[in-house]
Amino acid sequence: MKRSVLSALVLALVFCLATAGAVSAATKVTLWTFIPQHARFFDVMAEKWNAQHPDRQIELESSVLPYDDMHNKLQIALQSGVGAPDICDIEISRFPNFLMGVPQLLPLNDYFAPYLDDIVPSRLGIYSKGANMYGAPTHVGATVAFYYVELLESAGIDYRQIKTWDDFAEAGRKLKQVHPDKFMGIAETSAAWTVTAMLAQQGTDLVSEDERPLINTPEMLRAVTTMQNMVKEGIMTTCPDGQPDTEGGKGFIDQGNVACVIMPLWFMSRFVDEMPSMNGKIAIAPVPVFEEGMPRSLGLGGTGTVVTNYAVDKDLVGEFVAYAKLSEDANRMIWEDLGFDPCNTSLWTDREMTHNPENRYNQYFLNNAFDVLLEIKDEIQMVRSTSISPTINQYLTTVMLNELFEDLLDPAEVIEQAQYDIENQIF
Repeated sequence: MKRSVLSALVLALVFCLATAGAVSAATKVTLWTFIPQHARFFDVMAEKWNAQHPDRQIELESSVLPYDDMHNKLQIALQSGVGAPDICDIEISRFPNFLMGVPQLLPLNDYFAPYLDDIVPSRLGIYSKGANMYGAPTHVGATVAFYYVELLESAGIDYRQIKTWDDFAEAGRKLKQVHPDKFMGIAETSAAWTVTAMLAQQGTDLVSEDERPLINTPEMLRAVTTMQNMVKEGIMTTCPDGQPDTEGGKGFIDQGNVACVIMPLWFMSRFVDEMPSMNGKIAIAPVPVFEEGMPRSLGLGGTGTVVTNYAVDKDLVGEFVAYAKLSEDANRMIWEDLGFDPCNTSLWTDREMTHNPENRYNQYFLNNAFDVLLEIKDEIQMVRSTSISPTINQYLTTVMLNELFEDLLDPAEVIEQAQYDIENQIF
């Protein structure tokens, strides 16, 4: 009897120790991001990972930091080897800075391998150096036009008839006749969403294949002159904080001041989370082009999620990041939770996911984002991101676009000076 009791106690003790060991085996993993929605997303994906990997648990500690602070802090941590997180989001325009020299980031090729067949290759390429893939993409970032239908209809305008920039300008003139205090679109000064879209339509970019700045070009002149002319007519306007994806910009849009916003599809989440007044009033459509037949979209924006060389358990963290960003589970969540266009394009035709009536993005917008995506799928261009991209972006968004759309200086002179100044900074 005593032996039975003793055996039972020993078994109970062993079970308790085993259970305690399983709980304590969770590996603490730190993550930095500059987007609150991303932190929320990773927390959910960590829960899913833990449910599927009871023997490889992670305890995710997510921190949301200001954009500049986070990137600067990460740069210092990687250079010094002190204080780096295990995982970090790096914004696309900053990513080339972290690939200079010998990247202090973990190559993720082996971890990505199981998912590559279904992922848009170009979204992996922008976060790569040589043969190594260093960042997991979040979305395609297909650029679209978000139209405030109620405002347009009050001026007798059908957004579906806007095909070209000439159509856009004419709609703007018609809008101004009915609503003198409203605007057709936004000319960004602290970002280059519309300018870059206009360049892509003409088959060019901000950077050449041999990594030279492409600023003083006929295509750039056509783009910025078109926008400046609309600013002069009052069809386009600059906005608080210089672009839509800012506190000032979102407030300006939510107040009903503008009939169209040209932004990547990930801007859907900003509407749903931060612009309640626009609920049920916004339709999604392809971006106007200079001439019909030109490509009507390009992938813009994005964050590459990296694993630093200082990760506590490189294999565990690498596998988690690949799962959290590239798996089918992840791509469904990227749409359902974040409202982003997933890089797994096979899901774009999954009507159970894309047309779910309970989805908050489907409920907010007047039409379905995936219907538009499938229409423009073969037209989505990709922006070139290289080591000189941060310098170009910095100059455009602090000097050139302000001179064009705030100061209304001569476009030909502005882009000529911009080319000269940028080349001097780079070379």
